[in-house]
Amino acid sequence: MNVYDLIIVGGGPGGYTAALYGARAGLRTIVLEKLSPGGQMAQTTQVDNYPGVQPGADGYSLGETMRQEAEHFGAQTELTEVLSVQLTESPKRIETSDGIFYGKSVVIATGAGPRELGIDREWELTGRGVHYCASCDGMFYRGKTVVVVGGGNTAAADALLLSRVAKKVYLVHRRDTLRATKIYHQPLMEADNVEFLWNSAVTEILGENGVQGVAVKNLQSGEVAEIPCDGLFVSIGRKPATDLVKNQLNLDDAGYIVADETTQTNIPGVFAVGDVRTKAVRQIVTAAADGAVAVHFAEEFLAQSSKV
Repeated sequence: MNVYDLIIVGGGPGGYTAALYGARAGLRTIVLEKLSPGGQMAQTTQVDNYPGVQPGADGYSLGETMRQEAEHFGAQTELTEVLSVQLTESPKRIETSDGIFYGKSVVIATGAGPRELGIDREWELTGRGVHYCASCDGMFYRGKTVVVVGGGNTAAADALLLSRVAKKVYLVHRRDTLRATKIYHQPLMEADNVEFLWNSAVTEILGENGVQGVAVKNLQSGEVAEIPCDGLFVSIGRKPATDLVKNQLNLDDAGYIVADETTQTNIPGVFAVGDVRTKAVRQIVTAAADGAVAVHFAEEFLAQSSKV
């Protein structure tokens, strides 16, 4: 049986940091990635909040650099879709579209994607006026007008951040009050450039090659208004990619893998890194940190297992 010391499911910054640390530690390491290195980061056109990158670096190129660095030290990459996992077996069994892989330890780095509005041209204009992360892309809208959709903590935090950058922020929410915690309410209410559109929903994106405005429908009156804007930030939550593990690993109420700062899960030898695990901040830099931590504890697990 061909058994790896470390199998990493997902090739984002958390996954490839784990691969780098694993390979440098002498562990036989492989990354199983469905699409391309970088994960969600690969869709980011400009990365400015990760230390050490050149100004204007794009997420796709950064993902390729992470892959090359990990492979330089001996990690392998297999572009394949993971179909199922058996994490309680020994060795752990990962079934993919290209065959079965066995590993003594496994890092789950499948990430989390944004929840979409589900309106026409949303996906087409992602990165060209439609965004899902204000801390990632808000800087592009300095002195401009933006629309934020949502009413929870993420939307409130995004609107507050954008209010410090943009000329005007419209916050569109389906209800008549924010669901966000009270700490956000007063600063938003006091911001001169934030306007609330209550009981409303964005139904259409206006503009040919980019966002030039949105159509906003009042859910009580049915009236539709066109709001000119330069950017649309969708802040209605995220979807962790945990379908593969939901019957094996403990998940929290939002569907994220329960793993603390050690990245250890409820199954020995299985670790969760990056956006897929419970954590306060989901950024490239925190995912990379998780990857390094996971390998530290994977080494401990493998050393203990070899003594049994």
